[in-house]
Amino acid sequence: MRLALPGLLLAALFACAGAHAATLTVRPGDDLATAVQAARPGDVVQIERGHYRANLLIDKPLTLRGLNRPTLSGGNQGDVIRITAPDVVIEGLIVRDSGDSLKDQNAGIYVYPGAHRTVVRNCDLTYNLFGLWIEKADDVVIQRNTITGKRDYDSPMRGNGIQLYNAQRARILDNNISFVRDALYVDVSHHAIFRRNRLHHSRYGTHYMNSYYNLWEDNDTYYNRGGLALMEVRNQVVRGNRAWGNSDHGIMLRTLQDSVIEGNVVAGNDRGFFIYDVEYVTLKDNLVVDNRVGVHLSAGSINNLVEGNDFIDNREQVRYVASRDVRWGEKTGNFWSNYLGWDRDGDDRGDTPYEANDVVDRLTWRHPGIKLLLASPAIQTLRLLGRQFPVLRAPSVVDPSPRMRPAHAQWSQWRGRYFPGH
Repeated sequence: MRLALPGLLLAALFACAGAHAATLTVRPGDDLATAVQAARPGDVVQIERGHYRANLLIDKPLTLRGLNRPTLSGGNQGDVIRITAPDVVIEGLIVRDSGDSLKDQNAGIYVYPGAHRTVVRNCDLTYNLFGLWIEKADDVVIQRNTITGKRDYDSPMRGNGIQLYNAQRARILDNNISFVRDALYVDVSHHAIFRRNRLHHSRYGTHYMNSYYNLWEDNDTYYNRGGLALMEVRNQVVRGNRAWGNSDHGIMLRTLQDSVIEGNVVAGNDRGFFIYDVEYVTLKDNLVVDNRVGVHLSAGSINNLVEGNDFIDNREQVRYVASRDVRWGEKTGNFWSNYLGWDRDGDDRGDTPYEANDVVDRLTWRHPGIKLLLASPAIQTLRLLGRQFPVLRAPSVVDPSPRMRPAHAQWSQWRGRYFPGH
């Protein structure tokens, strides 16, 4: 271990007051663990490019900075880096080869309880069981990292890309996470921001449980089994995201209250939205396009405001099984690409209600070839008869005055974005 000259001068200049940190430089062949142990709180440990075998414990505030992306390997044992102190910064490193014990939660970087304000940025975390495990640590910032798991393991044997448990005010920004169990797993963590992340080739892009007052914005979730799963949560804002090409759902809302889901693109999934036991939620200005089922709605999902959405070319616009109608679009209406009504007064709102689960829809689900005749007088007559004779009618999502034009002019660019092999 050698002390870099600029750090030595600063250390000498401020030795009495202890006001400035030293900069220690570690070169290939040096003992990295010894350097970290020797550093004082607030120091910067710079690591030159090379390969270092390490299972580090950082138990004081310091910065661990890579120069030209050195590699720290845990040798497939334990955690590569454990952080137990607050105010630690990790940047510019390749962190790889943790152990594979799910019981011990082996991670590339394990942020222990009390390690508040940890920052991990511009790192590659690869071939670790869990990329980052963050537990009872507040105000962490995880930014611009690439995280890939043990991709040769079966999905149940992998850990998660970022595991966030019982944390407050986390900032998870600009990360690319893939080939893990769940890219982001969030449990009992509140007032967090998740923005501009790319989450793909995993079980869930994001799996939320019991977490409140979080913002999920401008993220891409694709080629997962499920894109975004919000379960047992409230007071969420889910805005401006893109969930596409997932083999099951794009966005799952399960037991959700008092939240806003707006301006998202949900395209090419098996089910665009899966909505179960959801109340007092605003669902607005979303583009739901080219999914097998646009919205799967069930289990008492009522008292929601659903306005200004575009439902385009979903093979089944809404799958709804219940004992009574639910009304959407009473204020501004939604656009439905299979609406066959007219607009006689020219106000861009349909003159007759849209019913998402009428007799014609049920026939087309069973016999897709009927879609070739949707504009025919016979099919329109059948739709009219279904409204007139209740025996032919099933409970439905009803939009009283649907929009005649979609709000998303560029909707067609989202067609055909299916899960590989679909």
